[in-house]
Amino acid sequence: MQTHLQYGKDGLQVEIPSNNVTVLAPRFLPGLPDEAAAFAEAVRQPINTAPLKELIRSTDKVAVVIPDITRPLPNDRLLPWLFAELDHVPAENFVIINGTGSHRVNTPAELERMVGKEVAARYRIVNHNSHDPATMKLAGKTADGREVYFNKDYVEADKRIVIGFIEPHFMAGFSGGYKGIFPAVADIASIMHYHRAEVIGSPRSTWGVLEGNPTQQQIRANGSLLPVDFCINVTLNQKREITRFFCGEVLTAYEQGCAFSKSTVMVACPESFPIVVTTNSGYPLDQNLYQAVKGMSAAAQIVRQDGLIIAASKCNDGFPEHGNFKKLLFEHDSPQAILDTILAPGFSMYDQWEAQLLAIIRLKARTGLYSDIPAEDVRRAHLEPVTDIQTFVAEELSRIGKDAPIAVLPEGPMTIPYLT
Repeated sequence: MQTHLQYGKDGLQVEIPSNNVTVLAPRFLPGLPDEAAAFAEAVRQPINTAPLKELIRSTDKVAVVIPDITRPLPNDRLLPWLFAELDHVPAENFVIINGTGSHRVNTPAELERMVGKEVAARYRIVNHNSHDPATMKLAGKTADGREVYFNKDYVEADKRIVIGFIEPHFMAGFSGGYKGIFPAVADIASIMHYHRAEVIGSPRSTWGVLEGNPTQQQIRANGSLLPVDFCINVTLNQKREITRFFCGEVLTAYEQGCAFSKSTVMVACPESFPIVVTTNSGYPLDQNLYQAVKGMSAAAQIVRQDGLIIAASKCNDGFPEHGNFKKLLFEHDSPQAILDTILAPGFSMYDQWEAQLLAIIRLKARTGLYSDIPAEDVRRAHLEPVTDIQTFVAEELSRIGKDAPIAVLPEGPMTIPYLT
């Protein structure tokens, strides 16, 4: 069976050597026929709040938070519409904050590509850097007394707008909402506490779950330490077209968006599969192995215990150099050893959460990786290097039976399967 996998910028055509293949993809929704008109309607008739233009005075200093380059949000379309709607506010009153969380800052060329040349030339853009205390200011304290610092430009703004998109998330349930603020503009100490092992290891910290999710609970508590005056959330289809706007008061708009997302991109499966082929949804989501864990996690929801996951993720940036993800993988001789270290009392290390999730996946299933990463480094990351997906699948079928069922997630975490 021929299938097209989202891989890098160009995709990957693959022959799956079986007739017993189930392709799991989101229900296709066409893009809105007139995105700009739909945006205007959504911000002028928002959910549970006043129209955007009425909330922002011409004298206000306005912080607009956007997700970084690892998220496929069409900021180059959204931002011009936003600034046109708020044309009574001078350009110098705005600051666009690139919400990197703990990721690397983006280059000027990347920022220009993200927001568009005209916006980049006219508006001030700030790369959030969670590791630089000089760029932070106290936002408030958590219920247990922990201090939380946010980007200084965000804290000092008179009004705050968050822009994001809603899709299932492997820890927070869904992306979007207050997640565009926390951990996006937070300090590294708060991000580390947010990603602590007992929270990441909770069975409620998973795809599509909001109620009782300790990750989501932290996002909401910390993200709301300072008022967010307006939320602009969207859902996207496979072509990165906007399918729906959810704009207004953060929580109400977000929860409506999550319900819509679940109905379109989460797929029920009656039984698990011995082989699952997945991706990380192509560029820009599959640029490194850190991000590629998401696609593996989507596959892990339906793979059988001791089954096989094959992930096609270009990983042209290899292992991100912004933390200890690579160090944790390379310095341990097994996935169990990684978990033993992370779960030891008092242990805390930047990026431990992604290594923890990868180790959990590996303890459930063998995992092969088709990527640009050298084979030896793939092995040191406790994965099996794959040079040809068709051959790799054929070898597994010869071992477990040629008629064994196979699931394919051509868009990776853009489709989240779950067992009924």
